[in-house]
Amino acid sequence: MTSGFDKTLRIFCAVELSAQARERVGDYIGRLREQFSNVRASWERPEKLHLTLKFLGEIKPARIDLLKAAAERTAARVSPFPVKLAGTGAFPPKGPARVLWLGVTDETGGLAALQRRLEDECAAEGFPREPRPYSPHLTLARLRAPAGVRPLAALHLETEFAAEVFRVSELVVMRSELGPAGARHTPLSRHRLKTD
Repeated sequence: MTSGFDKTLRIFCAVELSAQARERVGDYIGRLREQFSNVRASWERPEKLHLTLKFLGEIKPARIDLLKAAAERTAARVSPFPVKLAGTGAFPPKGPARVLWLGVTDETGGLAALQRRLEDECAAEGFPREPRPYSPHLTLARLRAPAGVRPLAALHLETEFAAEVFRVSELVVMRSELGPAGARHTPLSRHRLKTD
């Protein structure tokens, strides 16, 4: 028998898209989804679109305050910055696609600085570092079966997604709850970036 103290929460840290960027990407997803309604895929809902900075996985509720403190220190040291969504891609790069994504251009280096600072502050609180290099992208869909994937991925890769720039001014600590209808994301805390 497990008590409530044994429960863990699935947690990640992210930046959210602006309302305009969310709407544009949502329209793009809607067009692909309509054309390929026969493909088994989990499409991201516009309200859930985000750029992950750090995925922590399952952590104990007692450690959430440590994470929030790390996020607050991170945000206090990084100024707001612009990020550009542009370019289309798929994982894996060879063979049948499993994930469709949009590229992220970090021309000012602000996103990389925010992610690095967050890694450092989280490590100071005892959270493990991410061993892989940070490679930001915006996930649009996870493809569940091979049928129809090739033409869908081909159209996505050939499509010019006109660049969308949005300003990042906040870091969010999120809870992710998995369910039959997909993951539900709930903000646990929001941390404004440094204002000069």
